[in-house]
Amino acid sequence: MKEVLNELLDGAESIGLSRRAFLGRVSALGLVAALGGTLVAPKGALAQEPTKGGILKMGLGGGESTDTLDPGLADGPVAFAVNRQWGDTIVNVGATNEIEPRLAESFEGNADATVWTFKIREGVKFHDGSPMTVDDVVATFKRHSDENAKSGAFGIMQGIADIKADGGNVVFTLSTGNADLPYLLADYHLVVQPKGGVDNPNAGIGTGPYKITSSEPGVRYAFEKFAEDWDTARGHYDGVEILVINDNTARTSALQAGQVHVINRVDPKVAKLLGQAPGVVLHHVAGRGHYVFIMHCNTAPFDNKDLRLALKYSIDRQEMVDKILDGFGSIGNDIPINAAYPLFDETLEQRPFDLAKATEHYKASGHDGSPIELLVAPGAFPGAVDAAALFQQTANKAGIPLAIKQVPDDGYWSDVWNVKPFCASYWGGRPVQDQMYSTAYLSTADWNDTKFFNKEFDDLVLAARAELDHAKRKELYGKAARILWEEGGVICPMFNDFIDAHGETLQGWIEDPNLELMNGFVSAKTWLA
Repeated sequence: MKEVLNELLDGAESIGLSRRAFLGRVSALGLVAALGGTLVAPKGALAQEPTKGGILKMGLGGGESTDTLDPGLADGPVAFAVNRQWGDTIVNVGATNEIEPRLAESFEGNADATVWTFKIREGVKFHDGSPMTVDDVVATFKRHSDENAKSGAFGIMQGIADIKADGGNVVFTLSTGNADLPYLLADYHLVVQPKGGVDNPNAGIGTGPYKITSSEPGVRYAFEKFAEDWDTARGHYDGVEILVINDNTARTSALQAGQVHVINRVDPKVAKLLGQAPGVVLHHVAGRGHYVFIMHCNTAPFDNKDLRLALKYSIDRQEMVDKILDGFGSIGNDIPINAAYPLFDETLEQRPFDLAKATEHYKASGHDGSPIELLVAPGAFPGAVDAAALFQQTANKAGIPLAIKQVPDDGYWSDVWNVKPFCASYWGGRPVQDQMYSTAYLSTADWNDTKFFNKEFDDLVLAARAELDHAKRKELYGKAARILWEEGGVICPMFNDFIDAHGETLQGWIEDPNLELMNGFVSAKTWLA
C-alpha cells in the first residue's frame, strides 16, 4: 500500500498538485472536497435529473500520435472514444446485451436469417449540414467490406454477399444465414459517414452528439455540442475535451486534482485506494475484455506448435489475476471467449500452469535456445510490464529463454501490435462469439493479430454463423474453441474488469459490460451536477 501511495504522490506532483494537498484529499474521507478551481463538489450537492451545460473533461490512456479519425482504423481506447463523440452506428448493443436501434430505427430478418432489412431513420443531418441518406449508409458498409480500407470491421463483413438500398431501407443479403448480424453491425468501426467516408475517411464528419473542433493525435481533442443532433435525449454537455494521458499514475492524479472529470483504465493495483478517495467514484464491471500475449503463428519460432504450447503451459494465470488484476478480473484459458458469452462451452478444460509440460514441449520444439523476445509497453494494458515480468520468471524456470523488451507507448498500436511476432495486447471483447472470432481469428480478418490461418476453424465459425439451432451452434463454437486452444497463437491469461473512475459531480453513469466508459457513451449519457 505504501508503494502505491508513493506512486500516486509522484504522479500528483507531476501535474502540479502538492503532496500535502494530495494527502489532504486522500485522508479527508467523508469531508467536503477542496474547492478553488477543482472539478470536485461537496457530497450531497448532486443533481437528480439530467442538467445541460459544461465541458466534460476526459483523461484517457491509450492514445498515440499516429491515431487517425478514420473509424475503420480505430485500434486503441482514445481512437475508440473519439469516434463515439462524432459518430453513430446503425444499431448499438445495450448494457443488457439487447440491440438498440440508432440510425436504423427498426430491422428484421427473414426466416433463415439470410436477408436482413434495416429501416434508416429520416431527418438526420451530418455535422456539415448535409442530410444522411440510405446511400451514405450503403457506401459506409461497402467501404468497410473493401480489403484496401484496412478496416477493423473487415472480418465481420465477410459473408455479406450484397448490400443495397431499397427505398428507405438498407438490405443485407448473406451467403449463409446469421442470426447475430445486428450485433455485428453494431461494431464501433462502422460509423456512418457522408458517402461512406470513401473520399476522406479522416474527415471526422458524422451524426454523433458532438462535432470535432480540434484534433491533436496523442495530445488533445475538442468537441462542441451538435445543435442539430437527431437524438435530443443525449449529449447534455456544451462540449467535450479529451486529454491523452497515457501514464497511469498521471491519469489517476489528474482526476484527484480535479483536472479531469473521468478517466479510463484505472490500474487495478491502485483501484481500491482510489475508490476510497473523497469526491471520486470508482466503477468496475466484468465482461468480455481480456489481456493477452499474442504470437504470430506464421513467423519463426512461433510457427512451431510445440513452442507455442511451451509458452502457454509456462504462464501462471492465477498469479497474474492475483497480482496484476488484484481481484478485478478472472482467469483466462487461451481463447477470447468466457462465460459472459451466451454460447460459451464450459466443457473445455482449463489449461494448467505446468512447468514440466512446458519444458517437455520446449525441448520437442527443437528451439536453438536464443532469446525469445516479447515486446511490451505500459499502455498495452494496465500492468502489462509487470505481467510480462511474471511471465518471464515462470518461463525461465521451464528453461524457456523468454526476454522482455519494453518499448514506448507512442507508436505501439501502429508499429508493434499486429506487426511484431510476439507482443502484449488487449481486447475489449465483442457481444457475440461470431463477432469476436470474425474480427480477430478468421483467416480473412484484417485484425488477425496472431496470423492464425486454419481452414477447419474457419469452416466451424462459418457453420455456426449459419446454424439457427442454439444447441448445435454451441457445439460448433465448442469445436472451434478447442482448435484455437490447441493450435492458436493467443495466450490469454486473464479477463479484466473495465475499471473507470470519475468525479462526484458526474451523474448518470450506467454499468455497461461491453466496453470501457459505458461502452464509450459516457459523454452522450452522463451530465454534470
